[in-house]
Amino acid sequence: MSRAGAAVVIAVALAAGLALRLVRLDVRPMHNDEANQAIKFGELLEHGDYAYDAFDHHGPTLYYLTLPIAWLRGQATLAATDEWTLRGLPVAFGAATILLLPLLPAGIGRAGIASAAVLMAVSPAMVFYSRMYIQESMFACFTLAFAIALGRAMTDGGILGVRVEAPARWPLLAGGAAGLAIATKETAVLALPASLAACALAWWSMGAARSPATARSWKAVIAGVATCVAIAVLFYSSFLTHPAAILAPLRAAPTYVARGVDPAGHVHPWHYYLGLLAWSSSGGLTWTEALVLVLAAIGALTAWLRPDSTQPRAAFWRRYLTLNAALTLAIFSAIPYKTPWNLLPFYAATIVAAGIGGAWLARATASRAVHAAMALGLVLGAGHLGWQAWRAAVVYAADARNPYVYSQTVPDAVRMAARIRDLAALHADRQGMLVMVIAPPHEQWPLPWYLRAMPNVGYWPKADEVPALTAPVIVGSTDNTEALDAALGDRYVSEFFGVRPEVLVTLYVERGLWERFLARAAATHSLGGA
Repeated sequence: MSRAGAAVVIAVALAAGLALRLVRLDVRPMHNDEANQAIKFGELLEHGDYAYDAFDHHGPTLYYLTLPIAWLRGQATLAATDEWTLRGLPVAFGAATILLLPLLPAGIGRAGIASAAVLMAVSPAMVFYSRMYIQESMFACFTLAFAIALGRAMTDGGILGVRVEAPARWPLLAGGAAGLAIATKETAVLALPASLAACALAWWSMGAARSPATARSWKAVIAGVATCVAIAVLFYSSFLTHPAAILAPLRAAPTYVARGVDPAGHVHPWHYYLGLLAWSSSGGLTWTEALVLVLAAIGALTAWLRPDSTQPRAAFWRRYLTLNAALTLAIFSAIPYKTPWNLLPFYAATIVAAGIGGAWLARATASRAVHAAMALGLVLGAGHLGWQAWRAAVVYAADARNPYVYSQTVPDAVRMAARIRDLAALHADRQGMLVMVIAPPHEQWPLPWYLRAMPNVGYWPKADEVPALTAPVIVGSTDNTEALDAALGDRYVSEFFGVRPEVLVTLYVERGLWERFLARAAATHSLGGA
């Protein structure tokens, strides 16, 4: 493939990837994790303050990097923000992950880089989680950037390489990416060492002699490490406004180790991620990204079993990148605690390995007819992946039959929040109307997001902890229903709403307010009919 041809394919892939990630970005209900992150961001936006939580929320980059988007859109309060502001950030990093691929060396092959860009753009998993306001899209981008910069530092930077071009450039980029990954999510302690180990093992497997260490190479290493530390310290210390928070990630380590090794929930077998990607069928809907897995397997097998001795540098890269994907997958699969979005770091590397597999297939024959057939197969396969990505991200974005949906907020919860806002419009206090939410913490979300413009919303886990049940509108979980029914009697009218699959809450509305709501609805219907 010519340089111009590869550039055109990557540009088309980027356009398609952005289209899939941006279309109807605000339609899917906010996941409870997204809502939780949004409230955390609101504290930073409104008060300019951030403190790392050693037990939840992960790292600070998500919040700080959302600030410029809110500022550009003229949004100074959480109530003014919307799904486009928040989800626009992971969309941007989903696109940035595609743009990282041209940084791979030419030895990978232009066809391989272009193929990886296409697969990265249309992968249902990459698309779906690039539309969620969580850390994973950013984390996948930073870890892949680290892997690429580390490899370039080894081969181009003079540390263990064959020539010296700009010795500090790639180590600095590797350090910057590592620092951002560490400041994004605690699982950087798994992903970054996997890349280091893969790089060392691939280099050793090639029988390459280590270049003599020079003062310049050591300075490059030190500069990279210093960059990593500086970025992590700046973010975790809230740009040095909370110096004591620098050690907070160390205090968080026992929590995340316990959560991963002996989890109370989210326990899945070792093959969970592979099964999720290879084949999923539920309720008449079928999903598969087997094309990527098969190509990645071809890339790994050919890199290790049939290395090209005439191009040792290219052979190193193929072994390094495929081993990086395999090691990261093995580490994440070995941990009992699993959520589907955690597949992004290793899957981004797997897609690169798939590009290597596709490039090998293209080199395996000189037949133009075979090349044309393979190109057609890639186009058809990418089209199938893109169609699945559209279904996953838009058509079935909140449907439990979608394998990428996990504890997703159901549309009924959005309707309940809209009902509460409609009721507030009929109350004397308007948006200042008092609302009581009485439910366990995990059942309160995502209401804080949807009721963010209402300042008088209170949250309690149990009915007996509420000072007085006097609010015009009360939301109660099922375990509080008996106590609320007894206390409220016939003074309130109740409705049931879903929050997540198998999670129901009851909406209690003061009878007089409910009657005004019905009268308004009847009048609106009458006018509409006229």
